[in-house]
This record gives sequence, structure tokens and C-alpha cells, in this order.
Amino acid sequence: MSATATVSYTDASTQRVAAGNGIEYAYRDLGAGDVPLVLLQHFRGNLDNWDPALVDALAADRRVVTFDNVGVGATTGRTPSTIEAMAHDAIAFLEAMEFQRVDLLGFSIGSFVAQEIALIRPDLLRWLVLASSAPQGAEGMHGWAREVIDAVGTPESSPEGYISVFFAPTDTSREAGRQAAGRIFGRTTNRDEPTTWQTRQAQYDAVCAWGIPNHSLLERVAAIELPVFVANGDSDPMILPRYSHLLAGLLPDARVKIYPDSAHGFLFQHHEEFAADVHAFLEEAG
Repeated sequence: MSATATVSYTDASTQRVAAGNGIEYAYRDLGAGDVPLVLLQHFRGNLDNWDPALVDALAADRRVVTFDNVGVGATTGRTPSTIEAMAHDAIAFLEAMEFQRVDLLGFSIGSFVAQEIALIRPDLLRWLVLASSAPQGAEGMHGWAREVIDAVGTPESSPEGYISVFFAPTDTSREAGRQAAGRIFGRTTNRDEPTTWQTRQAQYDAVCAWGIPNHSLLERVAAIELPVFVANGDSDPMILPRYSHLLAGLLPDARVKIYPDSAHGFLFQHHEEFAADVHAFLEEAG
């Protein structure tokens, strides 16, 4: 598979690839480079929920691929209810794309899946970026705070609920949230299929199972020996920034950055800075 010509993510077409597990995956592909940067999406998110400003910045000098995992958006099948199953499904997509080596950027639940891929198939990965992340078994990660799940876990989510969780309660962050929402929801053609309630339930089951306190499971990430960049916003109510420090401390080769005046969507609010930091990390690691 080869990357498409460089275009804005807003205009990138949705493509499909059939995998060996019988699933047809929906994906978008832009930029160019030998080792693709593959993005793993957040809770209930689909292809359209990536900020085009971030993806465009990441794709300025490398190939970037986004995709819907099994049962999400336009990808066929039913969303599984464990992070491990999601990781195997993501590996099936990477194999269908005939990728020999990739860099991974996992965001929120996508960062859990990225950790699991790194443990299951370490030879497939070069470097790893974990945004708004936590290790499996961390105390206090069993489910999310009531105000968080009320905002983003209801049958009918709203832009107001999205902004309240993804952006900090300051004028500057909320304004950045409104701008990001305009970019994210501004696509009018070739939109992805919305995620379903089945996806919501399965993903939340997976998040809750991942967050059952179990100190012995914390040691698993010590087996991830590749370089890792861990990042979060300083006011994230969904995955508190202290988990970034915990995760980085457990990893053999990690660096951590907490972005100011931002929350779960820090990578959209600080898209230029975060993209530059990712580029610098990948260049340094390479």
C-alpha cells in the first residue's frame, strides 16, 4: 500500500481494506514517509473526530494513517469489550496494510490499545506516543468520574459536553475548544459513519476492566523497551495527569510532558506544539 498525495485531512478520502480476520477497515491516509505514523482514536471517536489541524501538522513530513477499529464508524464487525481484543484487531489492520514497521500514536483508549500492541507485537513497532494515557491496573482508573461519563457517555452527546471534558475550564482553553470543534465537525462531505451505542458500551466495558486496581499488572509495561513519549493536559478530568507520570516511571525508556491550561484534548488545543514535539521525539529516537 502507498500513501496518497498530500492533502488536508479535511479533504482526505475514506478508503477501505479487507483484512485476514474477515473485517473491512475504513481508513484515511496522507503524507509520505517510509515508516507510517498510525493513530489510534479516543472513546467513541471515529475518523472524523481527529482534529484536521493536528493531522495536517503531523503529516507535514511523514505518512499518517487513521483508521476505525472493528465495529467503529464505517469498519465492519462488532466492537469487542477488551483492550487485548482491540489490539489484535488493530494488528490485523496493520497486516492488511502490509506495514512492516510503524510508529503508533494512541490517544485515550487508543493509548491503552497501543500499549497492548507494543506488548503483543513489539517487532511491529518502532516508537510509541501515548496521549492522555494510564497503565493497566492503576488505582483510581476504574471507570470515570460521574461528571465525565455524564458529559461524553450519554446516548446523545453534545458539543458542550465534549468541550467540558476535552478542554480546561478557562476562557483560553474553552475558546481553543470551540475552534477545535469547528475544525473537527466542519467536514461536510465524505463523513464517516457515527459510532454506535454498542461501541460505546463495549469500549466503556474495556476501559473499566483496564482500570481495575491490580498492582501486579502495572509491571507489564516494563516489557515495553522501545522509546515512548507520554503526554497529557494539566487539567484532564478523564485521565488525570498523575497517571502520565506513573506510566512514564514504569516504562524503561520514556519522556513525559504535561501541557498547560488544557485537558483531555490538549493535543488539539496545542496541536502545533504537540506535533512539533512528536516530530522531535521521532527524529531523536530515530
